[in-house]
Amino acid sequence: MEIEEASPMAATASAAPDVTRHPFLVALGERVRTLRLRRGMTRKAVAKSAEVSERHLANLEYGTGNVSILVLLQVANALQCELAELLGDVTTSSPEWLMIRELLERRGESDLRRARQSLSEMFHHAGEDRAKGARIALIGLRGAGKTSLGQRLAADLGYAFIELSREIEQFAGCSINEIHNLYGTNAYRRYERRALEEAIQIYPEVVIATPGGLVADAANFNLLLQHCTTIWLQADAADHMTRVAAQGDMRPMAASPEAMEDLKRILAGRSAFYAKADLRFDTSHFADEDAAFTALQSLVRTSVFA
Repeated sequence: MEIEEASPMAATASAAPDVTRHPFLVALGERVRTLRLRRGMTRKAVAKSAEVSERHLANLEYGTGNVSILVLLQVANALQCELAELLGDVTTSSPEWLMIRELLERRGESDLRRARQSLSEMFHHAGEDRAKGARIALIGLRGAGKTSLGQRLAADLGYAFIELSREIEQFAGCSINEIHNLYGTNAYRRYERRALEEAIQIYPEVVIATPGGLVADAANFNLLLQHCTTIWLQADAADHMTRVAAQGDMRPMAASPEAMEDLKRILAGRSAFYAKADLRFDTSHFADEDAAFTALQSLVRTSVFA
C-alpha cells in the first residue's frame, strides 16, 4: 500500500500560522500534495527527485513556497492567457491544441469520456480491440483483493494470471522499491509499460492484477483501457489497511501516525481515475473472500461474457 512516511517538515509548516498565504499558492500547494499522494510518493522521494530540500517542498505544499510564481500569475493575467500557457502546457503549443482545448473546456465527465473513446477508436486499429473482452485487468489500491481474487478468477476462467508488479521486477532485475530508489519514477513507468505491453501481446486470455499507481500514468492507463476490460476493486480505507497488515506488512502503520488519513487522501486522489474502469466491485460488502469471489464471478460472467 502506498503510504507516505511522516515528515518533520509538516510540523514545520503547520507551526507557522502567522504566515500570510496567497490563495493561489494555497491551491498550488494542494495540487502538488494531491498529485504526490496520487502517485503514492513520500515527500522525501519527491524532494530527492526534484533536487529540492524537504523543507522547501513542505513549504510549497503548505502554500508558502517561492512567491515568484505570483509574478508569473500577474504576467499571465496581463497577457489574458492561462498560467499554463506560460509554463509550457502541451495543450497551448499549437493553434490546433488550443482549439481542441476550447472545445473540451467546461464539458462534463460523460462528454469527455465519449470524446476520449472516439479519439481512441480513431487512432487505433479496430482489430487491436478484438481480444479486449478476454483480457481482464483488476485495478485499485493494494489490499483491495486484486491478487487473491484475480488468481481465483483466472483459474475459474481457465486464463493465465499475471501480477504486473512481479513482471516489472523481472524486467528490471530488482524489486519495485529498488527501482524507485536507484532509477526513479520515470524509469519505473518505462518498466511498467514494457511489462504491460508484453502481457497484452502474449496473452489473449488473461487476468492481470495491476499496481495501484498505474492509473497515475496517463499513457499506461490509456493502454490498459484500450486493450483490457477493467474492473475497479474497491474497499473501505480501513479494510485496505487491515488486509495489508494481515499479509504481514506493518509498514503503513509504523511509518506514520497519520497513515490512515494519507490513505484516504490517496483514495480520494485516484478515485476519479479508477472510476474510468468498465466495471466496479466493492469487496468491503462481503464477509469473506469466498463470498466476494462468488459475486465477482457472477459479475464477470454476466457483464463481460454476456
